[in-house]
Formats: sequence, C-alpha cells, structure tokens
Amino acid sequence: MKKIFIFFMAVTMLSACKKALDVDNLLAYDPEQIWNDPLLADAYLTNIYPTAFGNHNVTADGNSDQLSGIYFPQDAVTITNGGLGNWNYAPIRLVNQALLDIPKGTLPDATKNRILGEAYFLRAYFYFGMVRTYGGVPYIKIPQDRFTDELNVPRNSTKECFDFMYEDLDKAISLLPKRNLPASSSWGKIDGNFALAFKARMSLFKASPQFNPNNPWDNTYWADAYTVNKKAYDDLKAQGYQLVADYANTSLAERNTEVVFSVINQFPDKTANWDNGIRPLSLSRGNVAAAPTLEFVKAFPMLDGKLYNDPTSAYFVSEADFLKSYWKNRDPRFNKSIVWNAKAYPVSGTITGYRQYTALGIANALDNNGINPNSPERSTNNNVHTGFFILKNSDLTLTQANVLQYGIDYVLMRYAEVMLNYAEAANETNRPTEALDILKQIRTRAGIEAGTNGNYGITATTRVQIRQAIMEERNIELCFEGFRFNDLRRWRMFSLLDNKGKTGLEAVAIEANGTEMSLSKARPLGQTNQLLEENFKYVPLSVPQTGNKLNILPEKYYFAPIQQSIIANANKLQQNKDWGGSFDPTLQ
Repeated sequence: MKKIFIFFMAVTMLSACKKALDVDNLLAYDPEQIWNDPLLADAYLTNIYPTAFGNHNVTADGNSDQLSGIYFPQDAVTITNGGLGNWNYAPIRLVNQALLDIPKGTLPDATKNRILGEAYFLRAYFYFGMVRTYGGVPYIKIPQDRFTDELNVPRNSTKECFDFMYEDLDKAISLLPKRNLPASSSWGKIDGNFALAFKARMSLFKASPQFNPNNPWDNTYWADAYTVNKKAYDDLKAQGYQLVADYANTSLAERNTEVVFSVINQFPDKTANWDNGIRPLSLSRGNVAAAPTLEFVKAFPMLDGKLYNDPTSAYFVSEADFLKSYWKNRDPRFNKSIVWNAKAYPVSGTITGYRQYTALGIANALDNNGINPNSPERSTNNNVHTGFFILKNSDLTLTQANVLQYGIDYVLMRYAEVMLNYAEAANETNRPTEALDILKQIRTRAGIEAGTNGNYGITATTRVQIRQAIMEERNIELCFEGFRFNDLRRWRMFSLLDNKGKTGLEAVAIEANGTEMSLSKARPLGQTNQLLEENFKYVPLSVPQTGNKLNILPEKYYFAPIQQSIIANANKLQQNKDWGGSFDPTLQ
C-alpha cells in the first residue's frame, strides 16, 4: 500500500508541473513520513526512474540513417513548435526536493547515502539531457516554489552546467555502492559503476565538435575525457565486466557480464513494446514502427571486416552484384540484427522452415512493400516498410498471440559502449594502439575474420582514419539502441542526414534465367516457403513513397531553440544565438 501511495503521489506531482521551472503542489508530500521510512524513500526515487531511463523504443533511431522515417522535413524545428525539445524540470523538482529533505530524515546512514547518491546521479542525468539539447540551462539546485521563489532565472553557461553535472556525478560515485550484483535485490538500481560510466559518456560530449566547433579535436577537454574513460574501462574490467560470447545475447541473456545498467522488465508486471513494434504485422499485433534502411544494410562490413565495395576485401562485389547477394558473407552481426526477404525466421508458432517474405504479391499483405506493376494488389506499407525488419533483441519464443508479453530487460548501458567510448578518447589523445585494441576486441566477439595480419579488416593507421573506424563500429555495434542521432550531433555530422532520403529494397521473384517469375507460380512457392533469397531480384525503392522524402537539418539544429512560450514566461532566459538570441551554447 505504501508503494501504491507514493506512486500516485509522484504521478500527481509530475503532472502538476505546468510552467517553466514551475513547482508541483506538494500538499500530499510528507517528508517526515517518506525520509524516515526506507521503503517509502526507495519508492520516491524509484518512481522517477521511468521518466529518466524509459524502456525499449523501436523508433529510437528513426531520426537517424539506420531506420525508416523522415523526422526532419523542412522547418521541423522552430522556436514555436518545440521540435527537439527537452525542457525537463518537473522531475528535477522532485530530485531537488529529495536532496533537500533526505539529510533531515532518520534513515540508516548506508541507506541515506545510497539514496542521496541516486538523487545526485538523477539530477546530473536529467540536466545532461537538456544541456545536450540546448547548451547551458538554468541549473536549479533547490526546489522552486511557484508562490515564493523567483522562477525567472538566467541560464548558466554551458561550462558551468558541465561543472555542476560533474560535481553531482562525483558526489554520486562517492555515495553509491560500487556495484549492484546481478543476483542481488539491488539490481536495477543506480550504482557507482553506472555513474562512472555515464560520466565517461558525458565527457565525450563535452570534448566533442558539437560543443567545440572552433577546435573540435584538439581542445583540452579530450585529455579529461581520456582520463575518465580509461578509468571506467579499467575499473569495470577489473570487476569482471566483459563482452558476452554471442552478440545476439547482449540483451536477451539478462543480467550478463556486459550489462552495466538495465531497466527491469518482467511479465506481467512490466513489459515493453519491442517485439510488437519490430515484427512483421502478420506475426505481431501492431504495425511495424520502423524498419532498417538499405543505407544501413550497406554499412555492415563483410565477413573480413571490410565494406562490400572495398576492392581489397576478399568478398568484394560490384554494386549490382551486392544487390543480388547482400545477405552473403556479412559481418555476423548482420544476421543477428536484420530480417530480410526469404530469410528463415523461426518465430514461435510458425511452421518449421518458415521464411519471412516481403515481396508484393507473395508476402502476406500485412508484411509486403513494393510497387511491382505485375502485382494485382498494391502495398499500403511503402511509407514505413523497407524490405527489412529488425531482429536484434527479438524474443522469438513469443508467439503472435503473446507478443505483448515482451519482458526482456532494457539495457541502457553495456560494456561494449564503455569500450568504444574509451577507444574514441584514446584516439583523440594520440593513443592509437589502445584505440585499435578495443576495435579488435569488439570485432573478435562479433565473429569477423582476423585475417592474416590479425587486424580484423581494420586498415586505419592515422588519427583521422581510426576516428572514422570507431564511428563506423559504433554505428554497427550499438545499432537500434538509440545512439546514432546523438552521435551524429556531437560529431557535427548532420551532413549524413541533411537533404538525404532513405531507401529500401523491393523483392521481385525471378526464374533461374533472371526473367520475372509469374506471381501465379511464385505465390504458392512462397506459401510453402520454397523461395530462397536467390530466387528474387532486388530493386531500390525510396521510403517513404509519399509525403516528405528528404530530411532537412541545417547547422543550427545542433542545438535546439528554447520554445518561445517558455521564454515568454521567463524573460531572463536568453534564446540560443542561431535562433534569434544571444546565448552561445558552445564551450568556445
């Protein structure tokens, strides 16, 4: 009953915040009750977790080049529409209230320190989301009251915000238990390892081109980034964190040695909409939310670690031949991340040997895409479907009937990211050997061939080349985990998205001689799972087929504007300089 009470109290407080830096009505809040009771104290902080950490999100990378979706048509972001917005003071208000009142309570010291540590972490975590979006924001450290406190406050500089976030994270690290073990009742709570690894992640943003456009790769912040990232890598490694043997199990094998922090899901108490959003609709209960693009399919290396169009690759093919064999001889992560036309797809409840088809006139109408004029039917899926589906983290044991029971934990941070963060900082501080060693470890686990030189297809030798190799490795290793857009933002590489469309592949059944197979012949073959990938030709197709087809991301999108309605209520807030104001969100 106590947990139910505090849950509804927290929801009430969150929903009550209506203005910029506004306060909720805390008439129901009783600090003497909460901060003298370990169960209520835990519940107060735990109920802030969902706002902070979220859960599996199928469309998390839809704003990047990995998945279908045009998120940035012309003027998608303006000072009035709040596009890219992340003005998130409601939960910060709750955290600040906790930080104010926890020391006054009678909780045991160990409990008090742990909960204080969680609160300091959460404050830094929420502020980082805003600073990454806007640059410096008002860094409020005490709970504001709408009636007695001054809510109209100026923005702290971006440097001040980073300093304050580091200060909060250092406090968190000093107060939190170093590690919550997988078998403990504390699993799923913030610990010191997560706080340290998150500080290391944040340091890459501070040093990045996004915040240092005039000196993107040689500013002094890279030295600090190296120090904290190396510490995170070394500390976690010493405690036994390591890559799991099989890339497919980075999330599916819960509480594994690679998980630094995860959000706990468990049917029926808490589930996620992952499988229901990634599966073909004929095997799901909801429409496909996003699908992998051809551009991303091409980004996967071949089995020897080199791209398909690299003449030095043992698996080099021409563009035309690639479209005939794109599923062959690929980085094994491709097979574990993507479903393609005619791929064996052993979803529970399907017949033995089931293959997933996408071809118009052959596939289930719920799953197809394409514009084949010889088909009597027309696809209604061409604005989302690409001829590919997400396989990564799919729980194939779920039948269509129980697909909504997805209860796999959501891994918010894993050791592979810690490793790649370290590699990036090492390279930018002229430590190429350390950076390349990390890339080789990642590729070894992936199953890429070592090659005669033991370099796993990596040919990079210079700082710029290694930087590119790390960027490409992050794109593959962390795919569909919500990293790509923010990586492109911090690297100032929106050029990969700006004025660009997205592409899928239409599958058309063919005879052995290459001529198109009649659908009257192809359909029954498909219905009995007899058509293989080689029995199709593949035609690139723009996705979406209607509406906005290009993303438009000008330079000013690296930092979002503060919504005009917020500034209208707080005239001491300066707008960002690229949006008509005078505030410089960078560190230079």
